[in-house]
Amino acid sequence: MKKNNPVILAITAASGIIFAIRTLEFLLKNDFQVELIVSSKAYYIAKHEIELDLSHDRKEIRENILKFLKVENKKQNLHVWLDDEIWASPSSGSYKTEGMIIAPASMAVISAISLGNAENLITRAADVCLKQKRPLTVVPRETPLNSIHLENMLKLSKLGVNIVPPITGFYGKIKTIDDSIDFVVGKILDINNIENSLYERWQI
Repeated sequence: MKKNNPVILAITAASGIIFAIRTLEFLLKNDFQVELIVSSKAYYIAKHEIELDLSHDRKEIRENILKFLKVENKKQNLHVWLDDEIWASPSSGSYKTEGMIIAPASMAVISAISLGNAENLITRAADVCLKQKRPLTVVPRETPLNSIHLENMLKLSKLGVNIVPPITGFYGKIKTIDDSIDFVVGKILDINNIENSLYERWQI
């Protein structure tokens, strides 16, 4: 993935928001431009899981995230959208991006994308990636998964979507929660051809 065009990153209302935040941190620190889309329903989960305030205000979300990550000097690299802003740049195929990462992806959002139900900015931006043949990566929420969830993800996989479950590979010598998070984020970046050294790779 190149830095010429922005990366779309979406946060939905599902457990695992830390994966999006750590991915965002890596992208900003490495000078990628990011179009961040935040679901209004993600507010309560972000507050509960990582004590991050994602109240439904673009400016406030941007300031809170930059402060949370301690990357205020990267504010020019981050553009925040609310999921009801269907008119925003990522909703158009003529707006060039390097693709989209949805982390975490709720089962409702995965279902909507698989059905072509582009009723908000997150699902619309994903639909644009599909029609424009741009990379789309989905990081589903935590286990367990029922047959409907699996069928929806299989449908997306057959369309070329990258499915990256937040599962740790213990060959990475995982010792802490941070190690586990970095492993998953490293895998998200890998599938998008973004060089990183966030985890210890398999080597004999």
